[in-house]
Amino acid sequence: MDTTRNPRRRTLLTLTALATVASLTATGCGGDSATATTADGKAEVTVLRSNGAIFEPLYIAQQQGYFKDAGLSVTIKAGAQDTSQNAPSVLNGEAQFAMTDSSGFLKGAAQDMPIRIVTGLQSATTKTDPTDGLLVKKDSEIKSFADLEGRTVGISALGGTIQFICEYLVQKAGGDPKKVKFVALPTTSLTDAATSGKTDAVFSFGPFYFAGLDSGLRSIGNGMNDVPGMVQGLLFSSQEYLAENEDTAKKFIDAVAKAITYANANPAAVKAIDKKYTQVPADFIDAHDTNYYDKTLNTTVMRTVITKMHAFDLLDKEPEDDALYWDQAPTTAGE
Repeated sequence: MDTTRNPRRRTLLTLTALATVASLTATGCGGDSATATTADGKAEVTVLRSNGAIFEPLYIAQQQGYFKDAGLSVTIKAGAQDTSQNAPSVLNGEAQFAMTDSSGFLKGAAQDMPIRIVTGLQSATTKTDPTDGLLVKKDSEIKSFADLEGRTVGISALGGTIQFICEYLVQKAGGDPKKVKFVALPTTSLTDAATSGKTDAVFSFGPFYFAGLDSGLRSIGNGMNDVPGMVQGLLFSSQEYLAENEDTAKKFIDAVAKAITYANANPAAVKAIDKKYTQVPADFIDAHDTNYYDKTLNTTVMRTVITKMHAFDLLDKEPEDDALYWDQAPTTAGE
């Protein structure tokens, strides 16, 4: 069980490897970013998806012919289990686009990786009920995130989005996030950790969150929905590819945008994809609402995330906006 609160030492070798890939790319030793084409002239694009969820619009764009209509031949592949590790494949040209979340991308940007966000896929929103959150025993003395001071919280991985959310909400509630101990546990073990008392609380998500509620655990707050506008899923590419293939990249994100609109209007299509490409039980998929997808990148919320992640020692430095977004990405300053 990993109980390291500051994740920097654990990620040093990974970040060094990423920096090496970036250096090779910048000096022309990386992959060729020229667009390959099929025999009938369609631009070939490979995109690495997550292994969990939020990738549904990619398959919808393929199924509904949005990619084909845009003159693209798109191959969708499962990427790294930890989506922050998809950057090397993008930088060396094995893939043109890849998925990750806010913290996964920001850790690369903070190390000056030549990558840029091209579109959002999903952001935290008050338009849907929570599908993640903090869980405690029903008789727990923990009533708010501030009560996590001096307690142990089980999470699926250290140093990422979930640890950030917990620390942010502790601080927002008036507590000191530095006084919270985080331990990394297998996602499947989170409910047992809370019910057995191994941890004082856990932050769970998806079917594991609902399984925790069904087991009698109590939820505190609204999970990531308490930070509306925070990007939970995004697509990124390399600066080199975007500079040399601007038209192809724009066609790609426009097709994804159409798919996002379709997905929000057709939950049955989303559920069919989940049944095919995830390991979530079909009865769970049928019983719960689908995600709400959103291409828009809220730069104001992202700046808050960056500032707070750095303050919480989850980010080495604060990258500027021009090191984050492609100039044609669908951004907004929000309210």
